[in-house]
Formats: sequence, C-alpha cells, structure tokens
Amino acid sequence: MGAARTRCLFSWERQVREMDGYRTIRGASTAEFTEKRSRFIGAAAPAASEEEAAAFIARIKKERWDARHNVSAFILDGGRLRRYSDDGEPQGTAGPPVLEVLTREGLTGCVVVVTRYFGGILLGAGGLVRAYSHAAKLAVDAAGTVWMRPCVLLEAVCSYSLYGRLPALIAERGGTVDGADFTDEVAVRFHLPSEEAAAFEKQLAELSAGSARLDRVGERCFPAE
Repeated sequence: MGAARTRCLFSWERQVREMDGYRTIRGASTAEFTEKRSRFIGAAAPAASEEEAAAFIARIKKERWDARHNVSAFILDGGRLRRYSDDGEPQGTAGPPVLEVLTREGLTGCVVVVTRYFGGILLGAGGLVRAYSHAAKLAVDAAGTVWMRPCVLLEAVCSYSLYGRLPALIAERGGTVDGADFTDEVAVRFHLPSEEAAAFEKQLAELSAGSARLDRVGERCFPAE
C-alpha cells in the first residue's frame, strides 16, 4: 500500500468527515387518538427523497380515501427541503403544526401524514393545531428516533492468514462487516465511521506489512447504536 494510495485515502476521508449526521425516525409507525369524536391517525415513515415522501403520502390517501383530510409534512436533505399540506383544513391549522413537530424533534429524512375522520364537532383553529400536533407527535414517538452517522464503505483485499484478524480490527474502529468474497484472496466489505478511516488504513498497512489493499466503495449514513 503505497504513499499515493495513502494520500488519496486521507483526501476523501476528510471530505466524508465533513458530511453531517442527522436524526431521523427508526421506521414506519401508526398511532391514533380521538378528539371530540374526530378520529386522528398519524402515520410516519422514513423518506430518502421527495419522491419517496410523495409516494408515502399518495399511499395513505389511497388507503384512507374516505377520510375528510389527509394532512402531510416532510423534511428532507438535512432540513433544507420542507413541505406541508393542509389538505382542505383552514390554512395554517394542520400542515404547519405537523411540520413543527418534525422541526422541534430535530428530524429529517422522514414524512408524516395525519388523517382526520370528521366526527361532526368543529374544533376551532386552536383545537385543530393541538390535535394535528398531538397526532404527529404520537406517530413520531411510536416510530422512535435514531442518529445516523456518516460512514465510508470500504473493501479490504487480503490474504487468508490476515482475514482472521480483520473483523476485530474493523470492530475496534467502530465498524461493521457487511460481507466477504472468497477467491485466491479474501475481499471484505465493511463500513466505518468516516473519522476512523485514516486510522484504520494505517493499522491495516502495519498489520499486513503493506500487502493488503484498501479501496473506497462509497459513503452512506448508518445508525449510531
């Protein structure tokens, strides 16, 4: 493993380290409550793109086509993309409160739809704000939240004699093995917190006396458990 490869690794390691981690929900969830005979159902889901968020909103609307309102909000792209819809409720009484829940919880990469089956009693502007906020919060709480940390996807190609020691080295740096291919050598695929990449490369070079190859495959965020 030569100096040129080391310089390249340090270069992209610094770039990836500049990525921001983010807080999002762990998975899809549903929660509901009733307020003055109106039924409010909050549904939350992770969303990696505006297309995914739109697809989730469309699915909920299709499933609950008979509801009076399907209010929605989502935050994506590290908080840079925010959208909401009041879906026929008085302006500002439904979508913005749902969006505010996501903002207050510091979430991104997720979407929430709150369905209302009207019970015949008007709630007033303040009552709507409280009800939609509560339904959104219930859905977020049911989903749970997780911090996603930036990681680098790597592949180490090494001898079989070194392979037995590699998982421990990866774990020592907070990484996780994702898979391996076995031919005349072993190609181990794994991910590490981005700030650990340079130190890992140095350790691998020392452990293998420069014989192991280390290649960057990409970048991705993983849960920080």
